[in-house]
Amino acid sequence: MSTPGISAGGPITGRVLRGRRDDWSVRVNGRSFVVGAVLAVILACVVVVTLTTGEYPLSVAEVLRALAGQGDSGADFIVNTLRLPRVLTAVLVGAALAVSGAIMQTLTRNPLASPDIIGFTHGSASGALLVIIVMNGSMAQVAGGALLGGLVTAVVIYLLAFTRGVQGFRFILVGIGIGAMALALNSYLITQASLQDALAAQGWLIGSINGRGWDHALPVGLAVAVLVPLALHHGRRLGMLELGDDAAKALGVGVQTSRLVLIAVSVSLAAVATAAAGPIAFVALAAPQLTRKLTKVPGASLIPAALLGALLLAGGDLAVQRLFPTSQLPVGTATGVIGGLYMIWLLAREWRRGRP
Repeated sequence: MSTPGISAGGPITGRVLRGRRDDWSVRVNGRSFVVGAVLAVILACVVVVTLTTGEYPLSVAEVLRALAGQGDSGADFIVNTLRLPRVLTAVLVGAALAVSGAIMQTLTRNPLASPDIIGFTHGSASGALLVIIVMNGSMAQVAGGALLGGLVTAVVIYLLAFTRGVQGFRFILVGIGIGAMALALNSYLITQASLQDALAAQGWLIGSINGRGWDHALPVGLAVAVLVPLALHHGRRLGMLELGDDAAKALGVGVQTSRLVLIAVSVSLAAVATAAAGPIAFVALAAPQLTRKLTKVPGASLIPAALLGALLLAGGDLAVQRLFPTSQLPVGTATGVIGGLYMIWLLAREWRRGRP
């Protein structure tokens, strides 16, 4: 089995680097590598600006000393307790959502297939809200509830869409319907909660990085460390599935098993991201599409997509922090506005393409 280093799926035009054994290879597309490197540099700049600017500005040297444990108590608190876990949460959540969206869009061969459109995110939110409102649970319990809610939603969608296999268009339509039902359930749960729990739940549903600490960053970091390499391992199968079930079977791919594994990875990434930051819109939808435009590579370019998703969310959070320093505007508000405009543009483009 081949494991892609930068680009997963689709024709490969870049250089192939082979190891000592013949059963693995690393394919690196030149344009994807350059795009990924540029995105990584920009993301690093955003992280540096986030750590050094704000109500209490710090120099790069002060931040480095705080990271090394040699700074004064004030700098150490600002960097290691307030700013670093928040920006890491934004980076990891953005990467998780982008990879989740890239997998789902490739599997269904539809640009509208993202966790926030086809119901996974709403299902995860239902599980998390049950823990928040009914159990008054901890962060770990909220994460578990979100993961369970997302997986249950995915199973229901898969079973309802399954008829001698799963077709992308039917999967999306069923997902939209289940997502609407989950959204209605979320509204009902909020109406049954106490005022304090309802306000907390409603604020969480907007999607926010405000006040995120290490108990948010570490779980999503662990999930990304496990699930993204798993997605990369199945990247070649993902590219074959994009060709269609018949073509994938002819190439020796176990279609249903591979699809189930990839859907489980996508749902799990979306669920842990939702547990950490709430149901943030736009990132999972747009990051894979924008990555394809940048890399010009067919298929799911998972690593560039992850970097772009991290950049979109970390950059968006930095923007709302600096533009609205006193209001603590949730980043989900900004991504929702941008996502709505992007959705209108995407639907208009697809409609123009489909005209006779």
